[in-house]
Amino acid sequence: MSPSLVPRLILASGSAYRKELLSRLQLPFEVMSPDIDESPLDNEKPAETALRLAEAKAKAIAKLVDSSLIIGSDQVATLDHEQIGKPGDHARALAQLKKMRGREVIFHTALCLLDNRTASTAPLQIESVATTVTFRDLPDAELDAYLQIEKPYDCAGSAKNEGLGIALIDHIRSDDPTALTGLPLIALTRMLRAAGVRLFTL
Repeated sequence: MSPSLVPRLILASGSAYRKELLSRLQLPFEVMSPDIDESPLDNEKPAETALRLAEAKAKAIAKLVDSSLIIGSDQVATLDHEQIGKPGDHARALAQLKKMRGREVIFHTALCLLDNRTASTAPLQIESVATTVTFRDLPDAELDAYLQIEKPYDCAGSAKNEGLGIALIDHIRSDDPTALTGLPLIALTRMLRAAGVRLFTL
């Protein structure tokens, strides 16, 4: 497929963080939030959960629209091979941060680009990017204060690395600096190119 002008591009996510990241590419896009069950399956590995859900989100939107590029993404945080979900409230968030302090947490960020255009040569591209985060060993009072300030209760791992949560982190290791926030742009731009999208157009 030769490079072309951007087709209809849809972000299958209600996440404000993913929306902000995608906007950095300066491509026109729409946002549609899929309604799927995000519960992990029995005996499912964390990276497998993230990949399955990223694909499921994209496919859910593909049922509603034709001739589009649909971006699905999901992130699963793990400590000692156990999944860490979104805390939802202050008490759970504080418990998460206490458990993670001084430890390494792996964030598996999965990305799916579904191309449901008739002439597509790459109908489904999918990839997972791992990010290892080492959290600082901070006292309870500091962890509690951070949560009171930023209230990251909708974030897996209870910390917004793009905000004040960066102060909780000692090290980050990843092949993609945007993966931890929720949308791996290096992988996404590679997928978009494979789908024939021209990223630099005047």
